Amino acid sequence: MTIYTDANNHMWFRETNSELWPGQEFAIEIDEILYQQRSKYQDILVFKSKTYGNVLVLDNCIQCTERDEFAYQEMAAFLPLLVHPEPKRVLIIGGGDGGVIREVLKHPQVEEIILCEIDQDVIELSKKYLPEMAKGFASSKVTVIISDGCEYLKEHTNEFDVIITDSSDPDGPAEALFEESFYSLLKSALKQSSGVICCQGECIWLDLPLIKKLLTISNQLFPSVAYANVSTPTYPCGALGFVICSLDKNVKLTEPINNEIADHLDTKYYTSDIHRACFALPAFVRKELNAKNS
Repeated sequence: MTIYTDANNHMWFRETNSELWPGQEFAIEIDEILYQQRSKYQDILVFKSKTYGNVLVLDNCIQCTERDEFAYQEMAAFLPLLVHPEPKRVLIIGGGDGGVIREVLKHPQVEEIILCEIDQDVIELSKKYLPEMAKGFASSKVTVIISDGCEYLKEHTNEFDVIITDSSDPDGPAEALFEESFYSLLKSALKQSSGVICCQGECIWLDLPLIKKLLTISNQLFPSVAYANVSTPTYPCGALGFVICSLDKNVKLTEPINNEIADHLDTKYYTSDIHRACFALPAFVRKELNAKNS
């Protein structure tokens, strides 16, 4: 964990990673360290910050802050839910902080949510230190499975309307969630004809080769694929993306199916207009993603 004290005796968390985002770093001032231990799978840090509320950090990477978490959680949930005609049964892989659960529960058609999280410590710490995010765990619609996401998918086929992969960066426990074998398992676990997946898709400013790889894999498996870009201030470069795929060849992923639902959700970031806009990518991104591999 990168924690340091400056010349004015102020304590800071410094997020730096020479492999994932070389040549840059991001820092948040710490008011109080609330928890710092290693779980079975990863280093976990929770601290109260000066300006971003409580912050969850896994393996030195910021996962969420109370100030801006809603942008990621809402888009991860509603981009896939609002392009499925009847998303009754939803699987979330990862997402132990509970934020995506909280948002999925807002959709009136959802009847059941399965959360598959590998690290139970993340769930328990989120309930304690991020209660507004984790409040959805109390819902009778939610079942929690403590398991590896890949292993869980191997045992479940043709079961889910929507699958959301809320993973950390492709390092450590989440590395396998960015491979073709994982996307194949996601496809098999979907109910046929209209199943939808949404996967954390990294950053257009840092990870275009990886994004291109993920979209190539997705286009080989799904008839409908799109990439969305979302503003998230405390993620590297202030942006994060999602890979959205559907088994329905006729669906328009850039348009909410039901504007009545989309525009009456209790949200802070997502709207039907934001849904459409987030698929409009900068020219340099479109050029790279459309370029043929040499």
